[in-house]
Formats: sequence, C-alpha cells, structure tokens
Amino acid sequence: MLNLRATFDLQKDVFSHILRKDDWTDSVEAEAQVLNAERDGGLLYSWKEAPGITRIGKYDQNARQHKLLYTFDEEVFISSCSLNRDESLLAVSLLRRSKKEECLRQASRCLTLLIEIQPVNNTKVLKAIDSGVRVQFLYPDAGKRPETESHLLLIVEDGYVEQYHIRLAKQEGYRVVIQNLDRLVKDRVAEEISWVQWDADTQRLFFITFKEKPILKCMQFYPDCKCEIVLELQMELPKDLFPSMKFVHLGYDHYDDKVKDGGVNLVVFTNKTGNMCVCYSPNTGADEDVTYTIAFVHRGCSRTYKVAKESEALSSHSGLLFIHLGHYIGVYLAGHFLHLINSRQQDLPCFSLFLSGEDIRLDPEVLSSGVLPLAQSTLLDVGKGRIYQVDISHSFLLDLLHHSRVDIQRIAVLHCLLGNVGLDPHVEQQVVEWICESVMPLVSFDQIQEFILASLYRTVHQQSPSLDSVEFLPYSSVFEKKDQSVGLSSVPGVRCGSELLPPPLFEGKAQSLQGYWEELHWNIERMKYFEAVPNPRFRTSVLQAEWKSLLVELKSEDKKPVNRFRHIEENAKKYEKPQLVTFLYLSADKKVVPLFIGEDHRQGALIGLMVEKLKEHMNRHLPRLGKKKTEKLALSYVAKLLELVRHMVEAMWCKYKLGPQVLSVKQPGSAAEWAVFHMMMRILEATEGLSLPVPPGYHTLLAVLAVRCLPRHTFLQYVDHGLLQLTEPFVSCLMTDLDNSRANEELKFGIMKRLPESMEYKICQLWDHPLTSACISRAYVSGLLKKQGKTNGSALMERDKTSHYPEFLPLMHLAKILSDLESQVLNPFEGQENVDAKFVEETALKQTMIELGFEDK
Repeated sequence: MLNLRATFDLQKDVFSHILRKDDWTDSVEAEAQVLNAERDGGLLYSWKEAPGITRIGKYDQNARQHKLLYTFDEEVFISSCSLNRDESLLAVSLLRRSKKEECLRQASRCLTLLIEIQPVNNTKVLKAIDSGVRVQFLYPDAGKRPETESHLLLIVEDGYVEQYHIRLAKQEGYRVVIQNLDRLVKDRVAEEISWVQWDADTQRLFFITFKEKPILKCMQFYPDCKCEIVLELQMELPKDLFPSMKFVHLGYDHYDDKVKDGGVNLVVFTNKTGNMCVCYSPNTGADEDVTYTIAFVHRGCSRTYKVAKESEALSSHSGLLFIHLGHYIGVYLAGHFLHLINSRQQDLPCFSLFLSGEDIRLDPEVLSSGVLPLAQSTLLDVGKGRIYQVDISHSFLLDLLHHSRVDIQRIAVLHCLLGNVGLDPHVEQQVVEWICESVMPLVSFDQIQEFILASLYRTVHQQSPSLDSVEFLPYSSVFEKKDQSVGLSSVPGVRCGSELLPPPLFEGKAQSLQGYWEELHWNIERMKYFEAVPNPRFRTSVLQAEWKSLLVELKSEDKKPVNRFRHIEENAKKYEKPQLVTFLYLSADKKVVPLFIGEDHRQGALIGLMVEKLKEHMNRHLPRLGKKKTEKLALSYVAKLLELVRHMVEAMWCKYKLGPQVLSVKQPGSAAEWAVFHMMMRILEATEGLSLPVPPGYHTLLAVLAVRCLPRHTFLQYVDHGLLQLTEPFVSCLMTDLDNSRANEELKFGIMKRLPESMEYKICQLWDHPLTSACISRAYVSGLLKKQGKTNGSALMERDKTSHYPEFLPLMHLAKILSDLESQVLNPFEGQENVDAKFVEETALKQTMIELGFEDK
C-alpha cells in the first residue's frame, strides 16, 4: 500500500564509509545512532570506538558526503544534538548512565554543552540538571550571509523552553569563536508545557500548556530569529494524558526510558495550502478499541475514529503511527490496519480509505513501533538507522480498484489515485482503462462522473494560488443525488464521531503574513462563509436550468434570446482558440482521425455558458482571485473537461483499433464499434447527468456510430427520446453518402421529419430526390415572386413586344422575371449538380397555372 524508499542508511551510507576511510578492521566494535535531522538536510549521528571513544558526524544528503564534527575521548551517552548552519557550533546533551559515578561526583543527570568546532576550541556548560534537555539550533533562510549570531533552543523536560543568543566573531580568517562566552544572553520563551514539537522546515515550535485549559500554541521563528506566538487553539485533552514531557521532531533519545512510557501520541501536520491537522491517540487498555482523533483545524471540526479490537495481539496502541502523506493522513498500526484519511474532503467517510489485515500488504517489521515521523512523507527507523521517503503506491491502488467489490472502497481508491497523480501521466490513463472495462454504473456512484469531477478538482487545485479555495467547486457526484450518499456514509469496521472545533485565535503578525498563516486564516474564514451562505459550492444543475431556459427562449419569436445565444456562442468560439483547439482531434495508431466533424453550435454555446457560469460563481464567492485568474481557472476547468472526454473516447478507439472507416454511414458496424458506441453513450449519460458539455462534434460521431450499429427504427427511437442529437454534419453526411434505396429513403424521410425548420431547408438542397427538388423549386419561385411583387408588381401586366418568347403570357412574364433576377444576383444553385433546370421550368409553369386558376392545387 505504501512505497518506502530508503533515502539514508546509516550502515551503508556512513558506517561502511567510516570503516574504509579510517582503515578499521572487521573486529572493531562500533555502535552508530541517528541523533537529529537539520533543516538543510544534514543528518547528525554518533558512533563509538573501542576503547570508549565517541564521535559525532554529519551526513549531507544532497552532496552525499560524511564529515566528522567532534570527538569525545571517553564514552558518553548523547541524548540530543544540533549543529548551527555554518557548522561552527555544536550543542550536545549528555546523560550520565553510571549511578556510582553520579553518587561519587554528585553530578547532575543531564549535562548540556556548547562546543566551538571551527576549529575545536572552547566548550561551555549551558545546563547541568537532573531533567532531560533537547537542543535545537534555529536555521535562518538559506542564501543569507555568514552568521554573526546563532540562536539555540533548549527544551527542558521540566516544562520550559529557553532561547540562547550566541554572538560569533571570526579570527585569523577561519577561526569562529563565541564572544562573551561567560555571559550569553538567553530568553525564556515558553513555560508550563507538557508537550512540544519542532518543525525544522517551517521553523515553528508547537507546544501545549495547561494553565487553565489545555491550549495548543504555535511560536513562529522569523528569518531574523525573532519569535512570537501566532496561534492558540483550545483542545479537549485531559491533563493525565501527559504523565511526562513529550518531544516530537527533536531527535531521538536512545537512552531515555520515558520515551516508551504511556500517555498521548500527538503530532501536528501542516502544509503550504493552509491545512493544519492535530492527530492524537491516547494509550488505552488492551480490552478497549483503538481510538484516534484528527482535528482538522482548517475545516473547524474534529473526527474521532474507533476500530474494534480483532485479536489478543492488539494489546497496546503505543505503536500507532501517524504519517503525513500530502493531503492524506495515514494512521497505521502494524499488522492490523492502515487508514488513509482525506484531510481535504471530509464531508463523507467514503473519501478516506481503510484497509485491514492482509489487504494492507505491508511488512510489520518495516513499519514497527520504532519508526518515527520526521518531515512530510519522511520516516525514521530508529533501530536500523534508516530514513524512508514514503508515498502511496499507485500500482497497489490500481490493483485494488480492479479487484475490490465494495463501492465505498472503490470510490476512496479512485479519489486517492486521482488526488495523488502528480507528474505521473500513466495513472490517469490506467484509471480510464478501468472505466472502459466496467462501463456500467455502480450501485452507489457513477465512476465516469467521479473520474471527471475528481480530475477537474485536482487540475484547478494545482493552478489556484489559494489552493484549497477550490472547495467552491464540486469534487464528487454523490452530492448531486442525495440517495447515493446513503451507502457511503460509513466505513465497515470503523466508527466515526464528529465535533466542532472552537476557532483558533491569531495573534501578532499572523494575519498580515504572506504564505502559510494567511492561507490558514483564509481557510478558517472560508468555513465560516460556508456556514453563513447557503450552497456556496458550484452545482452543475444550475447549468441545466439555465440551458433549458435558453432553449425555450430560442423557440420564441423574440429576437433578444437569439442575440443572447449568439453572444454565448461567440464566447465559446473565443475560448476554443487557442486554448481548446488541442482537444479537437483523436489520435489512434499514430494517425490523426477527425473526431469532430464540422461544428456543433449547441455544444459550443453550452461550453460558453459553462465558462460564464463558472466565472460568475467564482467572482461572487472568491473575489480575492481577481478577474484574470478567475477567467483562467474557468477556462482551464472546461478545457480539462473536454480533454477528459476525449481521453476516454481515445482509449476505446485505440483499444478496439478503429480507423477512419467508421466515419462512413454506408456499412453496418462491427462488434468493436458497438462497444465504442456503448461507451460513448455511457459518457453522454454521465455528462448529461451532471449537465456538463461534451466537445463540439461528439454528437456527430455518436450519431454516425449509432446509424451503423443500431436498427433503423431503433435509431429513430433514440432520436425521439433525446438520446441522440441530429447535427447538421451528420445529416449532411447521411443525405449525400446513402443512395435512394427504399430502406434509405424511409430513413431519410424519418430524419427529415425530425429536423428543425432552420436545418430542414439546408438539408433539402443536399438530397437528390424529386420531392426535395419540388420543395426547392416551389420555395425558390415563391420567394422571387414575393420579392418582385414588392419592387415592381405592375411590370407583370406589361408585354415586351421585342421578346421572342411564346405568346403564353404567364409563362413569358415569369421566365423574363427569373432571367432578370438571375442576371442581377448570384445563382444560389451555381455549382450544384442536383437541380434540374428543365424541371424547374416545368414546375414554374405548373405553379403559374395553379396561381391563375387553370389547374387545381
């Protein structure tokens, strides 16, 4: 389920290098331990040499180089260690392990030293107390000038944090020494704390105080190393959950037995999108359920999950591991379950994936209780001295998608896959292949609709500067149909309860900062907006109502709706060039096959309408994005929609190896074309269910496949029920390519009866048939007579004596009128071979006789 890639192995990357470089023998006994991970990627570790020499080194993961920092000429037990950015100062906390030595020397249990190492020179004792101490240097932003002052945090087990300000001076061009070594300036920045976490990447210190109520606070350290508390959040945590001080992300004390004591397992996860998740689990008894809580601070709620005990081996929850995996929080108990909780989509439990037993497919020995979380998607195996980069396995999820029989698991897998595609272009293609294999709608959700909305959500989310602001856009189809969410409201094996969180308090500069704190503040305000404004999320059903209204107006005699339709259609054309033009062709077998024949004005107008509605919605609910960004996002949204539809059709086209021959309506379709037709009908059903447009020309190709695959009467029934649309390119192709056999004539007449009046006259001119020729002639003569009657009606009674026409007055004047008009205007039948001039003359004579009353109509 999880891919664990070892990015650092103490034995391979460091230990073997040390042995080779120092020319040690295999008989030399050594002990190596990872101590800390610094912000610049440096890893601090120690090893011991006989007889009792202890050394501290640094491994640069970027340069893949080992460097010796300091050597103790005696055996010492290092509980904490940190190195400043310029590698000139080393802070070390030592534990005294020998009780006899402590009694004789009356020595304190913990000794904290500050050591000059560039070069090795002075050593100063910062603390000599019985409580444990963790040390951590602050790291200003990379690229700054060499430090003239270093800042060191001392986090003391007694419940307070001190910051030392150490001024540095350079001597003889290379020696870095401490100024006023005996009088270092220090500040106490936090007191009465029971839990503390250090985030090296963001230079933030989280801690919990218990003065009156448990409060989670965050202290931000700025590039100039000044600090202030920027956030306070009230937590519902009993004080007895903290029997001893807890340290998170402050290295690992290999000699402190209190690390394994009971209490709460708590960690805070943040990311650049403004999310904050507080994850904690109490250490409960062996006969109780596994309980863990995720407080989604950015969403103003918390969820408590309970997993029933399945075996006697589940005796303790101390091995519960929280893993930060992008916008997923992984909760893992070795050998029992893995729960991937979606921190972005918490409306229904079905968007989180729960696996138990053999479905996890993870070796319990790899992720054992000795593994600790470091930064995002990074784990430290303390016992083996390894650091792993963790990500979600796409291959495992794809396999689970194919073989799972539970809808709630499939929808969770689908969202997990599409939400973590990243730069892997093959994942989306493989999801499309799964859809093509199982085109029937599932019981609880439509996989095509979920694929489209989840992919659109991810695409816009990657482009938006306020990344989580696209919560105003839909990411699932289950909210469009309330009955679908019933079967997706609970995860088998997991009980879930929800509570509202009190809003956090922002202090200091948090509200004016650019970056994370601004995004977190915006996310919290957005949730308040969600509660105050009904239905702030964009619903595609709005398009359907607007589209139906527009179609009704088009049928009226008022010209204003037509102008409105033309305005939307013109906008659609503007959007298609050049942004949407890349999706207008289908590639198969390295040949370009025209998927979209001609134009589809209705779909073009629907595309333009959707872009307009998206812009209106985002301008109303997300004014902070600005008009240019809003238009870009709306355009990207619709462009991606067209690409997804093309992608699915292309997958079926390539799967069955179809070629350009399918665009002909003369031959019946094959079984392969029937499969493609069925898939395209499912796509159309899914998109129309969400009122989403399809690319212009989609209906043309679908109608071509339908007339090849369906019986003629079934084809017309599909048209009558609105399942197929008769587009002008399709009908034109049908009229010109099919001969006038009896069966084809019946089909053509059936189609002609179903065409709108605006299209019917154009199509008549393409069909070489006596009935259509008569209709054309009658309409042509009638139009000319009306036009001539308005301009020169009296001329019909005048006789041109110089004329050589027969003495039949009506025919003579009619022929002269036609001749005069045709000499003044372009012949509409020029270049058309299917209009018989003699037939037109005979028809004109017959029409004249009817008009004069010599023959019955």
